[in-house]
Amino acid sequence: MLAEAKVAQKEKNYHRRWFEDDFFELIVWFDASQAIYGFQLCYPRYGDERALTWKKGSGFTHEKIDDSRVFGSMPATAILVPDGIFPAELVINEFEKRSKEIDGEIAQFIVAKLIEYKTQAHET
Repeated sequence: MLAEAKVAQKEKNYHRRWFEDDFFELIVWFDASQAIYGFQLCYPRYGDERALTWKKGSGFTHEKIDDSRVFGSMPATAILVPDGIFPAELVINEFEKRSKEIDGEIAQFIVAKLIEYKTQAHET
């Protein structure tokens, strides 16, 4: 189940909240009026990790997280690289199950955006 982690606030104009479990990592950014400005949902955390990012004004990106792991070495700084298919049903179903204990407004917003992205991805 997703649980909130305490994080330092690095930006003056935005506040962020961070949630994580063994499958997801979710970072949500809020503007000065406390409206959601954007989010990044990373999944699956310990595998072929990807990130779906949404920001107000610029929309969605779906990318693979490449940390260039080489067996027996420390991972490099992770970078985001273009990625293909978004497994919408898996991500939506897992998020709905795992988000029951976080702020309901945030969970509903993320689910709505996941559905919106799924719809957009199938239209193109």
